[in-house]
Amino acid sequence: MHPHVTVITLTVDDLERAVAFYRDGLGWPTQGIIGTEFENGAVAFFNLQGGLKLGLWPRRSLAADTGLPLSPRHAVGLDVALGHNVGSRDEVDAVMRLVTRAGAHTVKPAQDTFYGGYAGYFRDPDGHLWEVVFNPGLAELG
Repeated sequence: MHPHVTVITLTVDDLERAVAFYRDGLGWPTQGIIGTEFENGAVAFFNLQGGLKLGLWPRRSLAADTGLPLSPRHAVGLDVALGHNVGSRDEVDAVMRLVTRAGAHTVKPAQDTFYGGYAGYFRDPDGHLWEVVFNPGLAELG
């Protein structure tokens, strides 16, 4: 298997609310909700860098598609954290202000990190954990 990820799909409880957060609140471009003509087909995609796409899909639709039972969302939600790397401490602060205005919940305000960077954490309206980070050594990793 070639190490290549093309889509990261976040499951959501309210697709319209989630699209509004990323599109209207964060300013990410999208065609909006597509696939509504299909049962469990409503989905939204956002183009990210390098051809990567962020998909938003209702949890019940993923359960139906996979055949897995619809389970409650994890209370702690430490299974995955998405990282948004920026070029400076000021950019971290600006993004944290933006996501807060858009309706995100600040988990940890931006602060100095143990590795010499600067980072903060937030949850989107569906509880997905994001880190906004300035890591001056990121280019040298892996």
